[in-house]
Amino acid sequence: MTLEQLDAIASLNFQAPAVQRWSDADKRLDYDVVIVGGGLVGATLACALKDSGLQVALLEAKPQSNAVVRGQAYHINLLSSRIFEGIGVWDEMRPGVNPIEQIHLSDADYATTVTFVQKDLDTDVLGYVAEHRVLLEALQHQLSECPNVTYLCPAILVKTIAQDDGVVLEVLQDGVIKQLQTRLLVAADGSRSTLRQQAGIRTRGWQYWQACIVAFIKPEKPHHNIAYERFQPDGPFAILPLPNNLCRIVWTAPKAEAEAMMALDDAAFLAALTQRYGAQMGALELVGERYVFPTQLMQSDCYVLPRLALLGDAAHCCHPVGGQGVNLGIRDAAALAQILQAAHQHGKDIGALRVLKAYDRWRRLESFIILGFTDVLNRMFSNSILPLVVLRRLGLWTLRTVHPAKRIALMLMTGLSGRAPTLAQRMRE
Repeated sequence: MTLEQLDAIASLNFQAPAVQRWSDADKRLDYDVVIVGGGLVGATLACALKDSGLQVALLEAKPQSNAVVRGQAYHINLLSSRIFEGIGVWDEMRPGVNPIEQIHLSDADYATTVTFVQKDLDTDVLGYVAEHRVLLEALQHQLSECPNVTYLCPAILVKTIAQDDGVVLEVLQDGVIKQLQTRLLVAADGSRSTLRQQAGIRTRGWQYWQACIVAFIKPEKPHHNIAYERFQPDGPFAILPLPNNLCRIVWTAPKAEAEAMMALDDAAFLAALTQRYGAQMGALELVGERYVFPTQLMQSDCYVLPRLALLGDAAHCCHPVGGQGVNLGIRDAAALAQILQAAHQHGKDIGALRVLKAYDRWRRLESFIILGFTDVLNRMFSNSILPLVVLRRLGLWTLRTVHPAKRIALMLMTGLSGRAPTLAQRMRE
């Protein structure tokens, strides 16, 4: 590998306050893998490497308490739950996770509803719903018991320096700039990844015309562990069941409409929400704050360079319909951990491009399929064009009446299609 290749990831520079700098090279901390970004995906990779024999550092810029209390919730598909079980964190997560026992799929005022149940897939559940806090706390607890993982939080990456056999990082922590050297740098720093941009990796995709409003709702009646995906001409509307009879709503609407709804007071918002939500669960109560975020599709031209791998949203982003985003990142983490551990066991350089290419081939194609699936699903259902209305309702009829078609759709939604990482195969039956 040449210095020119390393230079692609060697130009990070940030303004920082006056700090103490380590000048003694003997104080440089050496790691095999440094992960930038301590969210769910970065923490999953660090935990997945606990028995790899590799020395790992995980850098998170935000204080730990800020990361844990994020008011977010996710659909966790069956593959992700099996990965968490293989890592050894699922038992701790499980009490705070709610199962999905049915999924109801419908299209606007069309009378036909497609109902997915466990027997369609021969599984106990169809997935789970969990708050960000529950998942991240379990991962962080696991990290505290991993002797080969150093968790630096809050720690800000200030600069990267290219070398022949790795990358040197300058990291600001507690007013001191420390130097870390690593054979592999992993970017798990989100959709606006600074590392990806500095590496010159191009992305392709677009911003959608829609935005998503998310909120926690407490309905009057039990949710019975049913998840709903309701398609409307202006965008999908999802209801996800959480513990304690809470629900998470993900309301997709044109950006101007979403902004107008966010400007409503709670009473007016609940009135508008009730019309979209339906009366099946009685009166609704808003719990906590509402949030709005833009939607986008993004795919990186490559997921790896020499000494660099992209993970999760740093590599790809998809429309939230179907709740696939975080699950793609969890799958990335398990796949990369598997490849790195195998390379290390065979004495290979884990930062070499020929090793990392296996991760790129595995995950970029599978992610592309999911990105395409969510894009087509959103575009096909978020309109009133008559030919598409007829086509999609024919599709719903097919899902309702042709069991193999229903099973294929479920396999895709639950993550059970494609190549499963070894960690997911360690699950208990």
